[in-house]
Amino acid sequence: MDFGFGRADEAFRGEAREWLEGHLVGPYAGLAGVGGPGSEHLGVAERREWERELGGGGWIGLGWECAEGAYGNRVGSLTRQVVWAEEYARAGAPGRVGHIGENLLAPTLIAYGDEAQRRRFLPAVARGEELWCQGYSEPDAGSDLAGLRTVAVRDGAGYRVSGQKIWTSLAREADWCFVLARTDPGERRHRGLSFLLVPMDQPGRVEVRPIRQMSGTAEFNEVFFDGALAPQVVGGEGAGWQVAMGLLARERGVSTLVQQIGFAAELAAVIAEAVRCGSLRDAVLREQLIGQWAELRVMRWNALRTLGAAGDAGAPSVAKLLWGGWHQRLGELAMRVRGAAAALGPVDWTARAPYELDALQRLFLFTRADTLYGGSDEIQRNIIAERVLGLPRLER
Repeated sequence: MDFGFGRADEAFRGEAREWLEGHLVGPYAGLAGVGGPGSEHLGVAERREWERELGGGGWIGLGWECAEGAYGNRVGSLTRQVVWAEEYARAGAPGRVGHIGENLLAPTLIAYGDEAQRRRFLPAVARGEELWCQGYSEPDAGSDLAGLRTVAVRDGAGYRVSGQKIWTSLAREADWCFVLARTDPGERRHRGLSFLLVPMDQPGRVEVRPIRQMSGTAEFNEVFFDGALAPQVVGGEGAGWQVAMGLLARERGVSTLVQQIGFAAELAAVIAEAVRCGSLRDAVLREQLIGQWAELRVMRWNALRTLGAAGDAGAPSVAKLLWGGWHQRLGELAMRVRGAAAALGPVDWTARAPYELDALQRLFLFTRADTLYGGSDEIQRNIIAERVLGLPRLER
């Protein structure tokens, strides 16, 4: 596509910049940089209020393919979505706690849901009032999602869900969870699955347990469903795999360009640390930092090249492989520029607070998961091999 910013886009940029400058004040002034990799657990209550602030301004749902104002949101072209993301990052606005509902659930409902579901759920997401989490991965079905064991049985107009999900971001804060479950026990693998909407506030039926990480924080959770009511199914019973794959394509593809804006800020922080430590005198390290910068530029150009493209089965997997490995290498560089000092926390460790880490240390630990979550590198390569190159399918 011919990607560029026109006069209307630049006028929109000015509007976005002015709004952010006028609203990142008062109770929100201290949220700059809060909620990034490894710190999603910080300031959740304040960031939830910030979601409502964004919703009040109509800034949630710019990329939704619907009539402007239909659900209380603005609608923006692809270029305007990029403009908003750039200005949001430039302003140092906090990490979004509503991104799962806005960027994953809402486009899925627009593509596969019925009108009643869209009118029930999209306005609440657009106002920043309801938060969502994603119930896909399980202890024995992570990247191999088709092996999931969570089941759902009919109960009147809805379903009763039983099983376990894992690595569930924001499960403690979410109001709803979209859950992939098996509704036809006679089918195997990709068949017989359904995409269900489950309210999280079901005492005795839904239990959330935080997963303590090596960083000392709990960014993720495991969720246990014991006959939890799921009043809604999206796309019809048995269509869950199609719906789930449509959602994952958005997770790995459209959001990549926005993600790179944050990557650029992290790279700048690592370079600044290298300058402060004097490690830029190391020619090898200097070359590695230059390589990271060049690769990020290439990723941006590739994302722009594929932005809005349809029908390329391999594009989302290629994007995931590129950014997962790049981000992990950045985390390693964040420690390498410090040398032995990277092992020291910002304050002395104590039994009461043994995991005091700074932003670059959290970046390093968090990025260890980049080549696993959202579909491991091995799964992405299998997708490219089978669906793009036409190689024989892997026996499972």
